[in-house]
Amino acid sequence: MTIGGIIIMTLSVGAVASLFVWCIWKVLTTEGEDEKVHGFEIETPDKD
Repeated sequence: MTIGGIIIMTLSVGAVASLFVWCIWKVLTTEGEDEKVHGFEIETPDKD
């Protein structure tokens, strides 16, 4: 791999990792944001 490829790959991976960390930090530190996060709820009508 060339030096240019390594630089572009490092910038790309760094940008995505930074965005992921910022999103997690924002959800965990903002008041009321955890109530807006929706989870996966399994509905099994055969058990009702």
